[in-house]
Amino acid sequence: MAKESMKAREVKRAALVEKYAEKRAKLKAEGDSVGLQKLPKNSSRIRMHNRCKLTGRPKGYMRQFGISRINFREMASYGLIPGVKKASW
Repeated sequence: MAKESMKAREVKRAALVEKYAEKRAKLKAEGDSVGLQKLPKNSSRIRMHNRCKLTGRPKGYMRQFGISRINFREMASYGLIPGVKKASW
């Protein structure tokens, strides 16, 4: 499980990205690099980190499912993910 503080930090970053997305796109279109530098660092989408929706684990994230590889494996073995058969792993 990820620390609650790390999860909260990601939520804050997501809010900043959403808040400044329009302004950032406008500044990029104008080519205003000075204006982009004045925006908060965490307002950039690139600083977001993918985390498992169930546990908050940052590593082994499977983008297609939105969960970590460990949770994917557990769910697949219990038959909770349709279309996935457990092979020898």
